[in-house]
Amino acid sequence: MTITILGIETSCDETAASVVVDGREISSNVISSQIDIHSKFGGVVPEEASRKHLETINAVIQEALDEAGITFKDLDAVAVTYGPGLVGALLVGVSAAKSLACALDVPLLAVNHLEGHVSANFLSFEHIEFPVLCLVVSGGHTDLVIIKKHGVYEAVGSTRDDAAGEAFDKVARVLELGYPGGPVIEKAARCGNSDTVHLPRAYLEEGSLDFSFSGVKTAVINYTHKLFQNGEALSKENLAASFQKAVIDVLVDKTMDAAVKYSIHTLMLAGGVAANTELRRSLSTKAVEEGLKLFYPPPVMCTDNAAMIACAGYYKFLKKDYAPLTLNAVPGLELGNEKY
Repeated sequence: MTITILGIETSCDETAASVVVDGREISSNVISSQIDIHSKFGGVVPEEASRKHLETINAVIQEALDEAGITFKDLDAVAVTYGPGLVGALLVGVSAAKSLACALDVPLLAVNHLEGHVSANFLSFEHIEFPVLCLVVSGGHTDLVIIKKHGVYEAVGSTRDDAAGEAFDKVARVLELGYPGGPVIEKAARCGNSDTVHLPRAYLEEGSLDFSFSGVKTAVINYTHKLFQNGEALSKENLAASFQKAVIDVLVDKTMDAAVKYSIHTLMLAGGVAANTELRRSLSTKAVEEGLKLFYPPPVMCTDNAAMIACAGYYKFLKKDYAPLTLNAVPGLELGNEKY
């Protein structure tokens, strides 16, 4: 017997729907991006995002079903992101999922967005041994999470201020490179020298596995202002490369410290920033040096998508961890603290 799950993701600025069979076979993966809408603002405008989700959600869901070659009656469950994220955006997906689950009389599966990002690895790789240490790094989150088994998480580190992806976006805006920040910073950095500008690395107090990127962001802003005031030329490429290296150094070092502290031999990368080529290379190099296994999904599975939500929902389905139709959006939801 196969289990066919429709996943829905609307936590930020992508309206996504996907059909996944048995937790691994992606029958469809439809993503409607809002990048063009938000680019002119240099970041996501919550009200605009919510309105666009409302306009596109039904069409995206139908497209996912058509691409998979199925109808609503073929679904065994509906999985949806209910947090964390933008509350208005989340409500669109949650409302659609609850309506479908009720009308079709199938289970509703409530998925933490971060759990979805983690699950992107389980879509991509069949055998990953637990326990796993996962670095979840995106626009809104930078977390180190120990995964003991499917659905069982222990957060051991998180950001105290700006997430890494958020810092990328803000620095890209200062350098007038565009939006979203991650890809444009990475592109500029390829043409720059990362040793040109010395930028701080915030490791916090001894033994801490938490992150802080507001300092390096501010250092970039101050550096650009100083050059402007002195009438000196700014190399955006060199500054982008130096900034990227400063962020990646901390991400990699903290991940390796956590692996040693908790004696974990399997690592995973997840989240939008996990698509960064230099982060993958740096963490891969360290993992090989220390004899650790490292998994990361293909770039399309790193950014927000509904296939990862359907995958996470599959493991909830197996445990009969169903959500009630009173499910609400929880914008500040924490991983491992799911309540319906």
